[in-house]
Amino acid sequence: MSVVTELILSADSESRYPAPKELRVFTDFLKSGEQRIRIAKTLADNEQRIVQNACMKFWERCPNTPSNSGNERKTASCQRDQGWYIRLIAYSILAGSEKPLEEIGTIGIKEMYNNLEIPLRNWVEAMRCIKEEAMSLMNEEDTQEVAPYFDYIIRALS
Repeated sequence: MSVVTELILSADSESRYPAPKELRVFTDFLKSGEQRIRIAKTLADNEQRIVQNACMKFWERCPNTPSNSGNERKTASCQRDQGWYIRLIAYSILAGSEKPLEEIGTIGIKEMYNNLEIPLRNWVEAMRCIKEEAMSLMNEEDTQEVAPYFDYIIRALS
C-alpha cells in the first residue's frame, strides 16, 4: 500500500478530507517521486550484480553455509530469495512505505527459514551484504532513502 493510499483510506475511514499535515505528506511523496523511481531502477537494473557481489562478500564472512556448500540447488534458492528481497525493497521505495515488505516479505519469515533449517544469523549477514552492495551503487541521498528498508528486513530476521 502506498503512502497515498494509506492517507486516503485513513481520511475516508473517518469521513473527512485529508488534513493539512496529511496533504504535506502527499506533497513530499510527489516531490520525492523522481528519486524513488531512480532508486527502484538502480535496484532492478543491478539485481544480479548486487546478488552476485553480495554472495561473494557473504561467503568470505561465512564460508561454511548451505548456500556455499557446493549444492547448486541451495545456492540458486538462496540467490533467488535475495533477488526477491531486492525487488520487495524496490516496491516499498516506489510506494513510499514499508507495507510491501511487511505484507509480502516479513510475515512468517523467521518460521519459514527455521523450518528450512537455515540459520537466521546467516540471512541477517546476507542482507547486510546485499545492503552494502546496493548502497555502493547510489549517492548519499539515495542511500539514506534505501537503508531503512534493508534495516527493516534485518530487524525482522533478528
